[in-house]
Amino acid sequence: MAARKSSQSHSGGLELLFSNQRKHKVSIPSTSDATTGQPSNVAFLIKWLCDNLMRDPRKEMFVLDDTARPGILVLINDADWELEGEEKYELQAGDEVVFVSTLHGG
Repeated sequence: MAARKSSQSHSGGLELLFSNQRKHKVSIPSTSDATTGQPSNVAFLIKWLCDNLMRDPRKEMFVLDDTARPGILVLINDADWELEGEEKYELQAGDEVVFVSTLHGG
């Protein structure tokens, strides 16, 4: 199975969930399901990040109902993911996906 290389960044406090590391270069499978050949999309990336990169047990700080929780800004190649199809966006080699928490305690 071929792999897609991309980079992910986490900020606004989300880096704490990922071993205090803001930037990651990752190589994920090019298909999310080997049976159907469905290309990997952002929904697959979010699950992959939780399963393979997140070391903190507080998954609910990043994900709600299998997608980025409200209050997390997701940018795909510097564009709001809402403009790109949100979690349905099919990842391309070299994509940069940034997750920024906009929630702050006070």
